[in-house]
Amino acid sequence: MAKKGLKRGVFITFEGVEGCGKSTHAKLLYGYLERNMKLPCLYTVEPGGTKTGDKIRRILLNPKNTSLSSITELFLFEASRSQLVKEVIRPALKKKSIVICDRFYDATTAYQGCAGALGVSLTKRISHLATGGLKPDLTIILDIDTRKGLRRAARRRGKDRMEKKDLSYHNRVRRGYIEIAKREPRRVKLIQTKKAISETQELIRREVLNVVQRYKTAG
Repeated sequence: MAKKGLKRGVFITFEGVEGCGKSTHAKLLYGYLERNMKLPCLYTVEPGGTKTGDKIRRILLNPKNTSLSSITELFLFEASRSQLVKEVIRPALKKKSIVICDRFYDATTAYQGCAGALGVSLTKRISHLATGGLKPDLTIILDIDTRKGLRRAARRRGKDRMEKKDLSYHNRVRRGYIEIAKREPRRVKLIQTKKAISETQELIRREVLNVVQRYKTAG
């Protein structure tokens, strides 16, 4: 009997404003797929995920680095992303794994492109260069009221450099994400964060399983 598996790797990314719960849900999904699908899975995070990326992450999130411009942010995020794609994501996809990434290039579009005023066109071009054109099969954007999300994030760990930006910046990030979902409804699914984590996770699993089923081999 043929062993069940995937015809090819599946790439799933999680996005959203600060405090939306994307990291929690990405990890919950990873655990669920490992336990129930019996398929190879990998969880990673941006910025970071490699030795180089982790160093860049510390620079980007350190609240003391108040003078970083949007263009500096852009290049640092893309440098981390490029290394992550090369060292982690592409090799895992080549092995026909499900890769779950906490943030990817849509974050750059929303944060530096929309909120940081660098423009969607520029950020997309540089992201394409950094990723070699790699595109997620599915992107989950978790939507939450901006103020509520920021309060959640602050209670959890104190504010990092990105979270310390003003409310208007984070409102522009949220609008940016909503526009991304409108432009690419097949790839991007906008999910409202529910009060109960289990409710939100159920909606996420439904979308993910729809995509994974397309690439499963018969067995």
